[in-house]
Amino acid sequence: MILANITTPLLGLVDTAVMGHMDSSAQLAGASIGALMLTQIYWVCGFLRMSATGMSAQARGEQHSAAIAKSFYQTSAIALLLGLIILLCQSGILTAGLWLASPATDVALFSREYFNTRVWGAPAALLNMALIGWLVGQQKTTAVLVVQVIGNLLNAGLDILLVWWLDWGVSGVAFASVVAEYSMMLMALVVALRQIDWHSPQLEWFDKTARKFLMKLNGDMLVRNLALQLCLAFLTIQGARYGQTATAVNAILMQFFVLIALGLDGIAYAVEATVGEAAGAKSRRGVLIQTRRGLGWSAVFAVIYSVVFYCFGEAIVNLLTDIRPLQVAAYEYLPMMTALPLVAHWCFLYDGVFVGLTQGRAMRNTMIVSAALVFFPVWYVTQAQGNPALWWALLAFLLARGVTLGGVLYWQQGRGKLISSAD
Repeated sequence: MILANITTPLLGLVDTAVMGHMDSSAQLAGASIGALMLTQIYWVCGFLRMSATGMSAQARGEQHSAAIAKSFYQTSAIALLLGLIILLCQSGILTAGLWLASPATDVALFSREYFNTRVWGAPAALLNMALIGWLVGQQKTTAVLVVQVIGNLLNAGLDILLVWWLDWGVSGVAFASVVAEYSMMLMALVVALRQIDWHSPQLEWFDKTARKFLMKLNGDMLVRNLALQLCLAFLTIQGARYGQTATAVNAILMQFFVLIALGLDGIAYAVEATVGEAAGAKSRRGVLIQTRRGLGWSAVFAVIYSVVFYCFGEAIVNLLTDIRPLQVAAYEYLPMMTALPLVAHWCFLYDGVFVGLTQGRAMRNTMIVSAALVFFPVWYVTQAQGNPALWWALLAFLLARGVTLGGVLYWQQGRGKLISSAD
């Protein structure tokens, strides 16, 4: 899963390089805005992957073929439905996105060109989230890696062919992504159908009780994602108000966060699958064993990250920018970046535990509490420091998420509610 995660930002580098060599910077800017409109929606819809993993892992733990097939069809149906809704609402999404971004006329033209092509990949993109999540729950992570690598290599190859050789411009970049999304969807779909022995869906899997459970689980995770996105968007927007240097520094610092996520998310995905399997088998002891094992590995990665950032933080900054004043400004934040993995790995890990337990309500409530009672109050109290206040708030927010999720987990365990509440 760590290797699979790495392929996505590498693809982003290829996209940027291809568009960066076009005739005008307006093409790169326009495509970036068009992509942002969809990627933000996809990011919020990330609950599809989380709910699919939890349901799939628990079904695997039950060791019942019908339950495994049921989890596959339920999560896939929701993903396809949301993808079709995006297609139906594409005009409104584009209008709202351009209004918020307020780009120049030529940039807006390329944004429309990119968006109007890329949006047709929405059903495949969302179904991919559900399929990847489901396959992780079935512990088919090698298949996930292969699908991701082939899909991203196809995307990169088509970028070069359509843009540099056939001169399709911005539309070529968008079309390459659409082809890659549907290709990955088909590959993952074949692996998943073989996993369930091509079991056909049953009508009762979508009855009123099933729909209520699915809406509750996915609704809770949607609210959780929106609360997280609110904090990250506030950091970006408020940082921009502090000026150009602060904005650039924040962009550099977010790369440290991305590097951390590549490793810690890989551990969290594994925990989602193993904890979910234990929950499906109704083994409280198994849930706790897998949680402790995950915490151990997560802590090891966190320490490694902190040591690397402590020893090579300035070198990493220098790789990201050669502008001396910007380098000096970023150096001041390196102690925070060194502490970040140690503070953040708890919330990454416990997120994985609660995904495996399919406890969306706990994830929603702890996220809201951490945002409303920690992130924004810490920023408000420290705002006189300027841009550093945003990063103090983020550190406190990540710590609060780990503490609250861990507290809920061990509170449930002490009262014998760890599995019953996940049923």
